[in-house]
Amino acid sequence: MLVCLLHFPARADEKIPAYLIRLPASVKTVFVAETSAAGFHRFDNEAGLEIDYIGSSSMSIGENGDGKQRSGDRKTPLGIYFVTEQLDTSRLHEKYGRTAFVLDYPNAIDRRLRRSGDGIWVHGVDPRGGERPIRDTDGCIALPNATLEMIEDRFFPNITPVVIGRKVRWVEPGQIDELRSELDAAISQWGSSMKRGDMHTFLSLYDADFRHWGMNKTEWIAFRARTLGTRSFENVTISDVLLLADPAEDEIYLSRFRLRTEEASNTVELTKRLYWRRTGPGALTIIAEDSG
Repeated sequence: MLVCLLHFPARADEKIPAYLIRLPASVKTVFVAETSAAGFHRFDNEAGLEIDYIGSSSMSIGENGDGKQRSGDRKTPLGIYFVTEQLDTSRLHEKYGRTAFVLDYPNAIDRRLRRSGDGIWVHGVDPRGGERPIRDTDGCIALPNATLEMIEDRFFPNITPVVIGRKVRWVEPGQIDELRSELDAAISQWGSSMKRGDMHTFLSLYDADFRHWGMNKTEWIAFRARTLGTRSFENVTISDVLLLADPAEDEIYLSRFRLRTEEASNTVELTKRLYWRRTGPGALTIIAEDSG
């Protein structure tokens, strides 16, 4: 059962980034990093009722540009990431500035595409050096310390998305209505088939090329049949749904939500991520999944 789906309205005279399909009230801010313009954009979401473009700041990215593929290539990744923690930089090199926020690179799509590396942060700059050149990091995003000071309280671990794209694609709000409805329907079918124990429908939503934990789809189906096929759910509830379009991979979408499953003697709540790919007109299948 799908509940608490909040729309992503905006003022009628304003365009919005095509990546922001749905923001729940729990996501107070989304940051969109535009590497081609070296701009770090802030969008605030007030109680899921209106999205406000607050403004942008200059930023520095990897010395070798964007499109990270492997460890040590000194490139900034492109994709959808979440802040995982804030670091105390007082004992680190001065180049990291006043503070740093860790991003969850590599995500499930990166791992699927065999991208490697880690240690991608949003951090400050050396207070003695001023603003850094556009390409001047090991792959992180470096912001002026004054900017970080103003937005520090808008980074929430495991909640705040940082969408990193080459160039922001702006659309009219109504242009994403149909896509939002399609994704809503796919997520609802995923949840309702789980509740009914309809393994045929549930597993049909997974792409033939699905990979998870080193298993291909055939191996994963056998695993899920053992773990889900014997369970009887009294209720399955999906809430707090976030929908984002991947800024670098065409027709790939992230759905992140709270999943609550209730059985006779057990209730489990967790945060789930499903990555969807359009495989044809009206067809969406899951190519990767994750938790958190």
